[in-house]
Amino acid sequence: MQNKQYSVKVLECNIDSEDEFIQFFETNYTLFKDHLIVINGEISEKIREYLNSKSLLFANNLKLPKGRTRRAIEQELLAERREHKIEKLMAQLEIEKLSNRLQNNLRVHDRIVRSGKELNIDGDLLLLSRVNSGAIIYVSGNFIATKIVEGFVWCNGNFMILSISAKAKIMFKGVELDNEYLVDGRLNRVEYKDREIVITPVFEKEMIWA
Repeated sequence: MQNKQYSVKVLECNIDSEDEFIQFFETNYTLFKDHLIVINGEISEKIREYLNSKSLLFANNLKLPKGRTRRAIEQELLAERREHKIEKLMAQLEIEKLSNRLQNNLRVHDRIVRSGKELNIDGDLLLLSRVNSGAIIYVSGNFIATKIVEGFVWCNGNFMILSISAKAKIMFKGVELDNEYLVDGRLNRVEYKDREIVITPVFEKEMIWA
């Protein structure tokens, strides 16, 4: 399928008087000859013949979508930025709360885990950088990653929190997690509760995966 998008100039008007309508376009023909003329109400045969004689493109009783003003667009962008800042703050609080539970021989790693690199951690791991595709991490305890994870992670703790890409492969408690249940690019909290693996996308409705 082939598509083209055009920017169309539109003049919307009502007909109160045939003569005044025709006189208006006789006077302003050069200004509006490239516009789409949208006419509300009935179009008489006289008006129709005039428009056709001038090769003016027109439509009758066409409901047009209302464009947003620049101010409305700016307000929407500001609202999105505020929402993003709030979500970022909430994510930081979530990480701090879970970080307080990292007590089992805690290790903190602040370097990128590059492709081909392998980390074997006996205990908990707080990772402050990203995990590239092709990198491998084994954690016997709990795991928190504050940056995107694209590689392989094996976690045998009671919880983990991380943000993944579609390339990631995550094993938790010996079970491979389906990426369909992990929100791509957003923080996900994964916990072992009541013999179930519970996946909670941060700021999203909780889901249970067994």
